[in-house]
Amino acid sequence: MKSNTNKKIASGSNSPVTVKGAASRKLPLLAASCLVLFLFALGMASRPKPAVWIKKFKGSRYELMAAGKPYVVKGVCYNPIPIGKGQDYDWWSDPNKPWLTDGRLMQEMGVNTVRIYKAGNNPESVKKVISDMYDIYGIRTIMGHWLGFWEYPCPLYGGKEFQEKVKKEVLEMVSLYKDEPGILMWILGNENNYSCFGQVNPWSTDEIDKETDPAKQNLMRARVYYSFVNDLAAEIHKIDPDHPVALGNGELLGLEVAGEVSPEIDVVACIIYRGKSFGNIFNSLKNIFDRPILISEFGADSYDAYLGKEDQNMQAFFLEAQWRQIYQNLAATKGGAGNCIGGAMFEWTDEWWKHNEYYADGWSLHDCESNWSNPSYYFDIKANSNKNMNEEWFGIVELSKEDESGLDRRIPRKAYYLIREFWKNPALADTPRKK
Repeated sequence: MKSNTNKKIASGSNSPVTVKGAASRKLPLLAASCLVLFLFALGMASRPKPAVWIKKFKGSRYELMAAGKPYVVKGVCYNPIPIGKGQDYDWWSDPNKPWLTDGRLMQEMGVNTVRIYKAGNNPESVKKVISDMYDIYGIRTIMGHWLGFWEYPCPLYGGKEFQEKVKKEVLEMVSLYKDEPGILMWILGNENNYSCFGQVNPWSTDEIDKETDPAKQNLMRARVYYSFVNDLAAEIHKIDPDHPVALGNGELLGLEVAGEVSPEIDVVACIIYRGKSFGNIFNSLKNIFDRPILISEFGADSYDAYLGKEDQNMQAFFLEAQWRQIYQNLAATKGGAGNCIGGAMFEWTDEWWKHNEYYADGWSLHDCESNWSNPSYYFDIKANSNKNMNEEWFGIVELSKEDESGLDRRIPRKAYYLIREFWKNPALADTPRKK
């Protein structure tokens, strides 16, 4: 018996539509597929881009996007502790509101971002600073967390209790501030990777201690640490899809492990003190962990430890050379690596408490004694014991004793003006401007 090849299906009206043969059996499926694709495309078209996101180009070139426009981070590390106060001073609640004076100076310079290492204890005060900086001066905030790096006796990244404590703090921070329009991104840690390699705040676990090869122990610690940071980033993405999550890392140490276990990381935030040149760090990162790079801490102090006097020219020379390399490796610059999204200079103002953070009597003295050596800053490397890095003199803005308002006076150094002019008209040739 021959089958009837004429099938009737309902159209949008009451009138029947006749379709011939096997095509009639495929039409409902085809129509449904088209409808699904249409609704998906409609949803994608109506879904807004995140507030801040990473745009990737061919050749692993990256650009940071904010409010739909390319955004180069022209930043400073910000911790405005006044003369005579220590590192625990709650500047967020300072009645003198230093961020208003600093914000005006930053805006005049061209700064568009402040990097803050950790939020204060009073959420309302923190929100006030973030909103004032953004609403009044158009300056965005990168908010960070130390991830328990300085906790006594050491950061136990291999312990579940320690991990849960840090995770709770980080997610509370993100939940509190993710809706602030001034937030740019999150940075997890700073130089915490050094603890995996026994350089600063070393830690271990029973399992790692059973390994007899020190090199393998280091890799085991790195895997534990970077896996933990990856888990944090994944949780942040769930509650805040609108801002990138960066991994704060000292140099490139350990990033080959991060490349294996940290897919949730959006940006590598590198802390680098290499003097005039960042070397091949931009191309090197492409090979070991293909992510955009933010030079989240770099700079030069303004004190010549060899001659025993301030040298603003020295500081300005290094900073301009460093910014030149950042700009040479932006996605918009031809010929460079194209994976840099900007930088944050260390730092905005001098920190008078830093030479001996536990000696309160010294917080009112601008100490000239260096704590460590770095031959990359070669002008004063012949200082006593080659100690040429002066922690209290890194500000691009000098502090002077408070005026009648109660706020320490801000005195921009030469680097302030030189970098301001560089940002207006970046000179990418390797020959520095004339003094």
